[in-house]
Amino acid sequence: MTSSINIKDFKLYKATAELKKPIADATHTLSEISFLVLRLQLENGIVGESYLLSFQYSPAAITGAFKDLLPHVKGYAANETGKVLKKLDDLSEYFGNSGVSKWARAAINIAMWDAWGKYLNQPVGKLLGTYKDKCNIYGSGGWISYTIDELIKEVTDYASRGFKAVKIKVGSPDWKTDLERLRAVRSAVGTEINIMMDANQGMTVPAAVQLARAAQELEIFWFEEPIHHQDFEGYRMLKQQTGISLAMGEREYDTVPLLQLLQRNALDIWQPDLLRIGSVEEWRESAALANSYHIPVLPHYYKDYDVPLVCSIPNGVGVESFDWIDPLIDKPMLVKDGFAYPHQGPGWGFNFVDEFLNEIKL
Repeated sequence: MTSSINIKDFKLYKATAELKKPIADATHTLSEISFLVLRLQLENGIVGESYLLSFQYSPAAITGAFKDLLPHVKGYAANETGKVLKKLDDLSEYFGNSGVSKWARAAINIAMWDAWGKYLNQPVGKLLGTYKDKCNIYGSGGWISYTIDELIKEVTDYASRGFKAVKIKVGSPDWKTDLERLRAVRSAVGTEINIMMDANQGMTVPAAVQLARAAQELEIFWFEEPIHHQDFEGYRMLKQQTGISLAMGEREYDTVPLLQLLQRNALDIWQPDLLRIGSVEEWRESAALANSYHIPVLPHYYKDYDVPLVCSIPNGVGVESFDWIDPLIDKPMLVKDGFAYPHQGPGWGFNFVDEFLNEIKL
């Protein structure tokens, strides 16, 4: 039986942010900052929207995943997110439920939540319940490819905009180079701003131990992905030998690594990526597991989704900020004095502007 909130059609688009020159962390060089934008149209005309961060990687693979999965969501109601997750899992099981299939599945889920919120004329965050009205936000970047001058310009810009914390990339061939860059940042921003460091899995355990010990004088707030994300014993050793707070989670497609680290007392901050973990529901399930071990949640990248999600859980402590989509959407998020505030419009509260979208034919 057809309902006004059933999914009728879908379209996929690409949008690209300005990037003046390539940027790099310890393990990747990014030549493009791009996004795939999904729109699901309901029978009543409401359009639910979502996006994922794609860079230049595997464009045929991710669009192929959308092409495989999207036809199967037609006819489902916007609020039947659980039914759709089960359907798409069944379809993807043969070749694996992680990887590109989970990204596409998550984008569908996020767009369904957007459509459901728009139908009810309520923000998604209010549908999930509210623990707080705002959350901490930190400025991210600090790319290894930056010169010292570029690095200082970025962190002082964040400071001038009221951010109370910044994150810097580490994982240079010589950890002493990272230390000098961190010292320059501390000198530039003073002692009132927290500094975090992120190796993007690009270090060995010995190098990570040396950097963590040497950086104690700089009062580094936490160390993100110092080593390979599946080296659970390495995380345990690093924690035991240095005492530094460890953050991890953005590369995970389920909660198995989270549990492995929790059982080893080798994790201090859980950082789920909404697109990789697979859905709003699974993001919240992972946060609940972290909460059962008294671990705070500070998710990866997607601030316009993550702020209302973080505000809906007891252990949400903050979000990561990049400005990449701000020029491409109709209502950039309010960020003031080191805090981010959830969008107040229905659904997720923002949409990409049509003029920046190029349709991908599926």
